Amino acid sequence: MTPTLTLDGRRATILFDDPPRRNALGRADLQALARIIDEIDSDDRIDVAVLQATGSTFCSGYDLGELRAEMVQGTGSAAQLLFAEVADALENMRVPTLCVLDGGAYGGGSDIALACDIRVGTARTKVAVPAARFGLQFYSGGLRRSVERLGVDAAKRIFLLAETLEAPELLRIGFLGELVDARSLSGRIDELAARLLDNVPSSVRGLKRSLNAIARNAGDARAIDAAFAASFAEAPRGTAAHRLD
Repeated sequence: MTPTLTLDGRRATILFDDPPRRNALGRADLQALARIIDEIDSDDRIDVAVLQATGSTFCSGYDLGELRAEMVQGTGSAAQLLFAEVADALENMRVPTLCVLDGGAYGGGSDIALACDIRVGTARTKVAVPAARFGLQFYSGGLRRSVERLGVDAAKRIFLLAETLEAPELLRIGFLGELVDARSLSGRIDELAARLLDNVPSSVRGLKRSLNAIARNAGDARAIDAAFAASFAEAPRGTAAHRLD
């Protein structure tokens, strides 16, 4: 089953719902995910997106069966570049994104998680990127995100050693922002989504853009400072004085 989108007021939920395939993403799945991202980006009524999955695996990356066929046909690199494009689009979404990690994230699936703004996991969360064991490289966007989010030493551990990292270590290196009991996961995601929705949407979106640009060493200090100054004039009267808690 391809990824699906559901809307609940200002909140969008993207669901991976193909446990028999460990929520692997083939070409059709990636195209569907790209359309969902475009739909959210073009709908000003949506102010937060939650990415979650059913089953014990959040996402296992590109569908290996399809990838083998693509490699035989000589189009394997193109398939992986499509995956990279969709992961970049997810990272650059207009709205903040919450990733629900109640299970494993493998290969490109780990990059899908890193492309989200906030990641919350449970004791069942684990991550492994076995590219080196298969004699493969990894696309530039995924390597960049790993270094930006985790630091080069943690990224080398993930890619060069191809270790499986468990939840406590993922929390320590910053792959997870929070680690909660599985029974509390849904409630915690609701709390975080509500907190994001309680903030001023234009401010959240602008801050996300600026933070992502700075992380990539592409931040325009003048533009960021101009947006900072403009926000005081544009904020609703009393907002700056009364929302600083």
